[in-house]
Amino acid sequence: MAVSRKIRKQTKDPAAAADTAPSTANASATAAAGRRILLVDDDTEIVESMKTVLESRGYEILVARDGNQGLVMAEKESPDLVVLDMMMPKRSGFLVLEKLRRSSPNPVRVIMITANEGSRHKAYAEMLGVDDYIRKPFAMDRLLSSVDRLLG
Repeated sequence: MAVSRKIRKQTKDPAAAADTAPSTANASATAAAGRRILLVDDDTEIVESMKTVLESRGYEILVARDGNQGLVMAEKESPDLVVLDMMMPKRSGFLVLEKLRRSSPNPVRVIMITANEGSRHKAYAEMLGVDDYIRKPFAMDRLLSSVDRLLG
């Protein structure tokens, strides 16, 4: 659980993080208005950390706890972005990504997050069309810059 603790530690006070760069945070919040992000991860602490930070930026957050639920929610809710864990119960992030890429002529943007260090996994995710690949543990600033870039 070191991954969770590090992420949580970096996001204990998202308001304080937003205060360090008010003009950037305000611009991001304006751009985020009405944007929906689906978080698909089975780790409650990581989901809550990401949710808190992204909501503080004005994003509407949807949460799925496994790959099957993530696919159902993605099809039903049509989010602007999916943040997808690689290793989950019921259906892996790879299988979810593959299905998302085949399900629509204009597929949703996807950021894959993983604790896996292997470069083969990153290469496979890129082959499937992932928009960004972030290794855990990560700073919330890294996630936010990716979200802003993909939805900006």
